[in-house]
Amino acid sequence: MERIAEQKPNNRQRTYICIDMKCFFASVECAERGLNPFETNLVVADDSRGGGTICLAISPKMKALGVKNRCRLYEIPKFIDYQIARPRMQKYIDYAADIYEIYLRYISPEDIHVYSIDESFIDATDYLRIYHKTAEEFANMLVDLIAKEKGIPATVGIGSNLYLAKIALDIMAKRTPSHVGYLNEELFKKQLWTHKPITDFWGIAKGTANRLMHMGVTDMQGITQVPEQTLYKEFGVNAELLIDHAYGRETCTIKDIKNYKSKSKSLSNSQILFSDYDYEGAKLVLGEMALLLCQSLMKKGYIATTVWLGIGYSKNVIPSTGGSVKMSRATNLYSVISKYLFEVYERTTVKDAKIRKISISYSGLADKSCEGYDLFTDLRAEEKERALEYTVISIKDKFGKNAVIRGIDLDARATTIERNKLIGGHNGE
Repeated sequence: MERIAEQKPNNRQRTYICIDMKCFFASVECAERGLNPFETNLVVADDSRGGGTICLAISPKMKALGVKNRCRLYEIPKFIDYQIARPRMQKYIDYAADIYEIYLRYISPEDIHVYSIDESFIDATDYLRIYHKTAEEFANMLVDLIAKEKGIPATVGIGSNLYLAKIALDIMAKRTPSHVGYLNEELFKKQLWTHKPITDFWGIAKGTANRLMHMGVTDMQGITQVPEQTLYKEFGVNAELLIDHAYGRETCTIKDIKNYKSKSKSLSNSQILFSDYDYEGAKLVLGEMALLLCQSLMKKGYIATTVWLGIGYSKNVIPSTGGSVKMSRATNLYSVISKYLFEVYERTTVKDAKIRKISISYSGLADKSCEGYDLFTDLRAEEKERALEYTVISIKDKFGKNAVIRGIDLDARATTIERNKLIGGHNGE
């Protein structure tokens, strides 16, 4: 592997490091048990949900045996003996926080971008001079500390921009015994222009790959040979990113990411239900979700102008349904917002089909001081409702999410009490 030490950064070129915790959830469970993840067959899954439950992670040892990540329990070959660890999301968050603290010993938070719970980007440009290390040596120092203190293995991508650091991690690091990959624009063209499948590259999903294939393009070099006008006609403004990435270019920096502010704001919530629900049962859960999201609006000091609903059906036997509607006035009150959501639900949902997923979103957010009223608004009733909800929020913040429950939450079909125990939809221990 070409070492970063041979690449002399100038004012225009920076050095980025992307560090990924290998099989993070499974590695944490191994570390907690004092086991080596490279020698242990372990899966992270909630087997109480049956053999069809998805494995959130598998240990590196199981990957080496050919088991696919994110497989279902029943898909694991019968001849493999393995341990099952129930997901503990709070434990993984704690480990991620400890790893971030290791980074902070050597790097300013302004130069760290946490991409996901197990992956982070670091702008190492200035630190290589400070610590008198090459990028590879600096990355290995961090990785060794993480392994020593937390018992978690990691892989590394190093690049002259953020995109190349990510690709070096996803593709090149797998080819080296050191699990460290490096790319600059020249090496990207030399080593990866003809790499297949093209979906290995960040940002190219199956849908994009299929559209490119219709143009006869199956690799990154092929993108550079298509007239730009044709790409813009097919992909719109996204063509610019495709073209830049095909050449290994990326202008975005960590500073740009830190400074980015979204032009539009929204709050959303989505649930994959524990089992198939009928029409009335799903409507009950929708009411729970709508209430919780209204409380989130209040807590953040927002009001919403538009609501959206999406319904997914069991085993995807029929296409998803739903829709959005703009309310007559902006608000954060459940009594108002729920009427619009239920109207969309009743108008668009297939009543005799089993439901497995509910998604809602409140958008067009504005500061609560901008709330308006009409002639039919019962101001006294709304102020009473708002005062009650703020009291509930205060109690929950102090004593926990299940400190206050409503009668609806005690229905056998309700999910709020159980969901409040979860983090990211999984066990929150």
